[in-house]
Amino acid sequence: MSPLLAAAPPAPETPPHTGGLLLLLDGTAGLLTVAALGIVLLLVLIIKVRLQPFVALLAVSIAVGLSAGLSVTELFGTVQRSASVSMIESGMGGILGHVAIIIGLGTMLGAILEVSGGAEALSTRLLNLFGEKRAPLAMGLTGLIFGIPVFFDVGIFVLAPIVYAAAKRSGKSILLYAMPLLAGLSMTHAFLPPHPGPVAAAGLFKVDLGWVILMGVVVGIPAVLAAWAYAAWIGKRLFVPVPQDMLEAADEAKAAVAEERAARRAAARSTGSTDGTGTGSGTGTGKGDGAGTGTVTATRPEDYAEQPVPLATVFLIIGTPLLLILAATFSSIALDPSTFRSVVEFFGHPFVALTIALLMAYYLLGIRRGWSRKSLETVSTSSLKPVGNILLVVGAGGVFGAVLKGSGIADALADTFNDVGLPVIVLAYLISVVLRVAQGSATVAIVTTAGIVVPLVEGQDLPQAHLALIIMAISAGSIFASHVNDGGFWIVAKYFGISERDTLKSWTVLETVLSVAGFAMAAVLSLFI
Repeated sequence: MSPLLAAAPPAPETPPHTGGLLLLLDGTAGLLTVAALGIVLLLVLIIKVRLQPFVALLAVSIAVGLSAGLSVTELFGTVQRSASVSMIESGMGGILGHVAIIIGLGTMLGAILEVSGGAEALSTRLLNLFGEKRAPLAMGLTGLIFGIPVFFDVGIFVLAPIVYAAAKRSGKSILLYAMPLLAGLSMTHAFLPPHPGPVAAAGLFKVDLGWVILMGVVVGIPAVLAAWAYAAWIGKRLFVPVPQDMLEAADEAKAAVAEERAARRAAARSTGSTDGTGTGSGTGTGKGDGAGTGTVTATRPEDYAEQPVPLATVFLIIGTPLLLILAATFSSIALDPSTFRSVVEFFGHPFVALTIALLMAYYLLGIRRGWSRKSLETVSTSSLKPVGNILLVVGAGGVFGAVLKGSGIADALADTFNDVGLPVIVLAYLISVVLRVAQGSATVAIVTTAGIVVPLVEGQDLPQAHLALIIMAISAGSIFASHVNDGGFWIVAKYFGISERDTLKSWTVLETVLSVAGFAMAAVLSLFI
């Protein structure tokens, strides 16, 4: 190398972004202004304009990026193929590559459990076990257990008829049975995978799901106990009768199902069809349907479908993926590198663990009980229809985070929040609360808050357990004070026949108790982890 080349000055660093609003407001002040205006614009688009959250997040991400000085090429890439990846593509793909598979598998697992009658079997067994006096506790445990694999609103739709029946039988306020159930469903929805919020946050923070599960249980159990205590208190002081229209609708649905099954049995007897294990239809069923025309055969598919799901089967299917993921997470701590550890980590990867659980559900709750493969496919496919919106919102949240980081806004926010002096976990909770109360969506609150908070912890070498607690704080903030701008508020009010005023007194306060208790537990644990 020649002396001239050796003495050449280093290439100048890439200049900072200077476009957009930063032409008017320079430095940190300009970046913070862009961030604040972006969040305000997001809230206006969702609350006032009623724009779909995915579209709102994507539009705000583009506006924030351009205002912070990002070029069109940085945001969208180039028309020609190149090695560079646009921020929108990297933000969307980075988060969905982790989240989409988990949410998809978890959704199908929950659908099989729901349609097969697993929820009814669970609640019935718990009600019989705890008795009439402790029926509210049984409903709470039902929501807590069944809420792990199913979405919050699906849990309400499936379990509401059981709440109606319990309240009608006792003659007490429906709140006494509905609120513990809702607390259990809400806790699992906020704190535990495979629900979208904690899974999305884990992807953004790059935290193993095993830590999220562990901290979700440690934080969520005390929180749900506090919520159950409030549910017992409000249920005795605020009487809400069972909604007759819902009760009648549930009875009609049951009658329709019974008629349809009876028609199938009659058709099977008249045609001499079987389940493939015999040569003709069987004799009478003991219900006065008379003798058949052929020899006695094995139980028909219809009879399998009417058998209750064993409670042990429900626990096995729900517990298997959780235990596998936890084992894989902690194998790196407890085990030295070995073939056995690799096997544990393979089966405990969320993709593999949830696939195993889904295949177990297919066989134990479907095929073994007389379901056809077409029925399994239909249930699985239909369950994925509402997932598209969730995945798009989560992906747009990833885009928003990528724009904040790439534009330098994230670093400016990190410096400013560090100067405030509040712990990151407190800031994470407060930001999530503000976004939740302002726009209503828990998922939007989580992904937006995570995009803001992730840069605050980068470079601090925080342990995974501590990062999981920050995720818990964000999740806790995302369920604070559910009110009229939250779809869950109206589902609870209309499905259980509660007036808006009483829903605010019961459901809104219940969510607030759950949120505050969950955050308090996470904050205390963060002092020691």
